[in-house]
Amino acid sequence: MSVSERLREIRVGFERPFWIANISELFERLSYYAAFASLARYLHETLQFPVERAGALTGWFGGLVWFLAAFGGALADRLGFRRALSLAYLILSCSYFLLGSLGSPWFAPVRNAVPLGGLVAFILMLPALGIALVKPSVVGTTARASQDNVRSIGYSIYYTLVNIGGAAGPYIASVVHKHLSVENVFRVAAASVFLMFFMVLLLFKEPRRSDEAAAPSLAQTVRNFGTVIANPRFMIFLQIFTGYWIVCWQEFITLPVYIHDYINSQADTELILVTDSLTVIALQLGMSFLTRKLPEFSAIILGTFVTSISWLVLIAHPSVPTAIGAIVVLSLGEIIQAPRYYEYISRLAPSGQQGTYMGFAFLPLGIGSLIGGKLGGALLHHFGEVQHRPSLFWLSIVAIGVLTSLLLWIYDKSIRPTPAQRLQ
Repeated sequence: MSVSERLREIRVGFERPFWIANISELFERLSYYAAFASLARYLHETLQFPVERAGALTGWFGGLVWFLAAFGGALADRLGFRRALSLAYLILSCSYFLLGSLGSPWFAPVRNAVPLGGLVAFILMLPALGIALVKPSVVGTTARASQDNVRSIGYSIYYTLVNIGGAAGPYIASVVHKHLSVENVFRVAAASVFLMFFMVLLLFKEPRRSDEAAAPSLAQTVRNFGTVIANPRFMIFLQIFTGYWIVCWQEFITLPVYIHDYINSQADTELILVTDSLTVIALQLGMSFLTRKLPEFSAIILGTFVTSISWLVLIAHPSVPTAIGAIVVLSLGEIIQAPRYYEYISRLAPSGQQGTYMGFAFLPLGIGSLIGGKLGGALLHHFGEVQHRPSLFWLSIVAIGVLTSLLLWIYDKSIRPTPAQRLQ
């Protein structure tokens, strides 16, 4: 197929809702990563939480986003993607604004009336609920509003836009924090998603295929949710794949601490972490083209293995350049597996249940964040501060990833369902 034919295939293969949903996802990710990049320091320095409490609240926010995505997917199926996205962006704009207003004088009566920790934990739940609606709605729209021959490219576009937002968010947070204040980072995030609220209302049309079932009733939504939970093969797969995210989240959970404590205390760890998103932006479409003939599940296994061994680069010679190199290799594994992972689950989802299944697709990210945070911190303390052999920490993380790759291979050869089975 010539380049012009391929471009035409892409142009006609995606309906307008695909582009509206994915552009809105870019701005949602920008807002999320801007807020996330400033959250820990905001809690510690502005709201005066001790470091342990600030870290726990930040981890609560990160893990809760992905846990609630499973419920958000079921709700998105019921509401429809247009209403779900509109509600999500309204929730996000209000919650980011409230988060940035916690230290404001006008918020003092509420702040003084209830324990601050409980108040912050509650407010941090609100953006998590909004994001939980956005994720399955955008991925579900990508499934419905793209033709089969370009669907894998659609997920690559989705993932590339996510990473553009992931790279832009911390940069914008840095600029706003430096020239205005940290509170205004959250207000800028609120304005960004509020703009998306209006864009969805004005331009987004509910995607519907000719063979798509009608929107499920509330009882059917509950049954769909229960059916997914009661499906042992699918749930086993999600539990195994959690190992991937335990490995991957160390980039954000422990790598900055490791670099600061054991490599270079003056290193700009936030700038180093931009490497991930920039790598994905630069290489996602090209890597998707190179691996397009690789079966979906084989790509998931390969990507998991590549991400797992990425930390060997850092072990070989601990330094800032090798840390950057490790992130590049980690990102390559992410690029290989992520679009095919979402494509695989979308093809397994029965008609009318895309939102529910795609919501559950995010469950390993939440479990991996919570387990990875607690486990990563404990292992880094043990190997770094107790044994004074911090490189063994990364060997243990590599071992978890390699074991996950092996378990995925066993799953593929023994119990993995085919799309035709619809996970029955």
